[in-house]
Amino acid sequence: MESFNTILFFLICSTMLCWVTGEVQRHQFVIQATPVKRLCNTHMAITVNGMLPGPTLEVKNGDTLEIEVVNKAKYNATIHWHGVRQMRTGWADGPEFVTQCPIRPGGSYTYRFTIEGQEGTLWWHAHSSWLRATVYGALIIRPREGESYPFPKPKRETAIVLGEWWDANPIDVVRQATMTGAAPNNSDAYTINGQPGDLYKCSSKDTTIVPIDVGETNLLRVINAALNQPLFFTVANHKLTVVGADASYLKPFATSVIMLGPGQTTDVLIQGNQLPARYYMAARAYQSAQNAPFDNTTTTAILEYKSAPCPAKKGINGPKPIMPSLPAYNDTNTVTAFSQSFRSPRKVEVPTEIDESLFFTVGLGLNNCPPNFPSSRCQGPNGTRFTASMNNVSFVLPQSISLLQAHQHGIPGVFTTDFPGTPPLKFDYTGNVSRSLYQPVPGTKLYKLKYGSKVQIVIQDTSIVTPENHPIHLHGYDFYIVAEGFGNFDPKTDTSKFNLVDPPQRNTVGVPVNGWAAIRFVADNPGVWIMHCHLDVHITWGLAMAFVVENGLGELQSLQAPPPDLPIC
Repeated sequence: MESFNTILFFLICSTMLCWVTGEVQRHQFVIQATPVKRLCNTHMAITVNGMLPGPTLEVKNGDTLEIEVVNKAKYNATIHWHGVRQMRTGWADGPEFVTQCPIRPGGSYTYRFTIEGQEGTLWWHAHSSWLRATVYGALIIRPREGESYPFPKPKRETAIVLGEWWDANPIDVVRQATMTGAAPNNSDAYTINGQPGDLYKCSSKDTTIVPIDVGETNLLRVINAALNQPLFFTVANHKLTVVGADASYLKPFATSVIMLGPGQTTDVLIQGNQLPARYYMAARAYQSAQNAPFDNTTTTAILEYKSAPCPAKKGINGPKPIMPSLPAYNDTNTVTAFSQSFRSPRKVEVPTEIDESLFFTVGLGLNNCPPNFPSSRCQGPNGTRFTASMNNVSFVLPQSISLLQAHQHGIPGVFTTDFPGTPPLKFDYTGNVSRSLYQPVPGTKLYKLKYGSKVQIVIQDTSIVTPENHPIHLHGYDFYIVAEGFGNFDPKTDTSKFNLVDPPQRNTVGVPVNGWAAIRFVADNPGVWIMHCHLDVHITWGLAMAFVVENGLGELQSLQAPPPDLPIC
């Protein structure tokens, strides 16, 4: 049973008495196997508190969360609070073997952290193997008491959590792929709030219904919790006004369709200005990798006007809901037009004097079959095994201690700090790449940042194996996306295109297929922070790296001590 207590606490600022009120919320998350029936079949899915999606956390800016996670499943588990800044509380970030060892079956761990200066929609999910296929939920952050949204208060708010469902055990799916070296099997359905919707077998009676009424303006908090697929989302006959993303407000703009990479959230206003009836909201794949198989199904929910005539509500006898048109699966033009509409609501302080100018290539690779492997373990293209890398390093997580513990306690031999700040070899990143560059070097290499350093990273997609839109997520930070473009980044001509006035702030950037994105942030949060592709198939293959951000001066610029109940390794 989820327990929930609220306690007022007062925080005294170090320099003067400034009373900041916030609540302490306490919850219990029980990770457990639960029978879940979808697509006519019942699977023992791993859930939180028996729910799919898991519980929605609703907090205010300034609140503190204490969440006891009890692992009653048969797998190791951790929970990541996606997009939460975790200022000085890296021990609560959650990625397995990065900031903690996993919570073993039968174990528990209490995550303690404060939401500081963030408002909007975030989410939480498992960060161990492929558990997040079913272990995820919304994290909604409202303004502090007495403060309001920078847009008219909506009549209702609805979380729209997009997911991905396998008619199988997702852990078995990834284990089989790791064994064979081939790409994992595609999902069998996408879901909206855990339900596939009317276009799938055995699904119609449970289709998600989202209420609206004539004259209302409602807020949809859309989250892409799918494991491996960027998704288009739209609502039949209704415009969407984008007002926020990744818990940062945006300059509002209208669109008929949005695209979210896994990990991303988008807040949209929708107006009840159509004839009272039932309208499908729908999501399906944005597939930028050519010739790669993908799940091409469509998930639907129903936007239902409360004043719709009765026959329409019965559904079975009444008219079918109106179906929207969705972009073509490979419609990169729509994605580009959408992402280039993002602006912060006003001028922002973008770091300008850059201390660390980094250039990271991201992409796939193919390892030749090791001599001691049978051909059954090398079922990638032409008898290879799939891999992935950043700057030609395929990231390997430690298995006996977390990176943050090794850093904090000065334990040698766990990682090195020689991750390359630029590609070891320059090449035509988006052109025809020599097969000699398909095999990255495995390693646990981190990049060290001084506290307070101003960082720019240009993230460059490559055409090794196939170019693809990669949603790159940085833990512990928000960053400004100052520019994106296609082809190879050229500092001589592309730097002049940087938006240093009102760029959007996000925690996950969609690096354009066959293109690049430039981000900037100040390294003001000490700890070890992983940066990775949020397509879980790619993080499994090694598309990740991590930063070690050193402590600054004094307690307020230093990582807190590890909590006593940190899981033992």
